[in-house]
Amino acid sequence: MIRLLLPMLLMLVLLPNGDSVWLNIPKSGYKCVMEELQHNAVVVGEYNVVIFEGLVLRNPTVSISVRSPHGNLIYHKENVTEDEFAFTSTESGSYVTCFLPDNPDTGEKIAVNINWKIGAAAKDWDSVAKKEKIEGVELELRKLEGHVEAIRDNLVYRKSREANMREVSETTNSRVAWYSISSLGICILASSAQLWYLTRFFQRRN
Repeated sequence: MIRLLLPMLLMLVLLPNGDSVWLNIPKSGYKCVMEELQHNAVVVGEYNVVIFEGLVLRNPTVSISVRSPHGNLIYHKENVTEDEFAFTSTESGSYVTCFLPDNPDTGEKIAVNINWKIGAAAKDWDSVAKKEKIEGVELELRKLEGHVEAIRDNLVYRKSREANMREVSETTNSRVAWYSISSLGICILASSAQLWYLTRFFQRRN
C-alpha cells in the first residue's frame, strides 16, 4: 500500500493544480494573466486588490474580465476589491484574465493577488464528504483519486497537443519543401529562357 501511495504523492507534488500570483498593475494601465486549460476543466479563481502606502493598506476597486481562447466573455465585474469566480472550460487553450483600475488617472500602483484552483484542487471536498458521508482515510483516498484523474486528463491533453504540433510541423515542412522545389524549377526555367533569348539575339547579330 505504501509503495503505491508514494508515487501518487510525488505526482501530486509535481502537478500544478493551483497557482497563486501577485500582479502589479502599471500606472494608467491594465494587467492580464493567462492560464493554459484543457477542455472540461473546473476552475475556481479568487482575487483581492490592495495598495500599499507605507504602513497603510487600502483596497481600491478594479474591473475584471475573464475570456476564453476564442475571446468569449466568461466573467466580468466592475467596482470590486475582492471576489471569486468559477467556470468549467468549454475549449482548450489560454484563458486570459485582465484587471483594469476604475480610477487609472490617480496613477497609483495597484497590486492584485489571484489564486487559481484547477481540477481536483477546485473541488469542494467538504461538501463531498458531507454528501457521501465519508471522512478520514477514505476522504483522503478520494482526493488522491481525483488528483490521479487530473494527472491522466492532463497527460492525455498534452499528448493530443503534441500530436497536433507534430502534424502542423510535418505539414509546414512539406509545404516548405514543395515551395523550395517550385522556386528552384522557376529559376531554372527563367535561366533557360534567358539563355535561349541571348543565344538567338547574338545569332541574329552575327
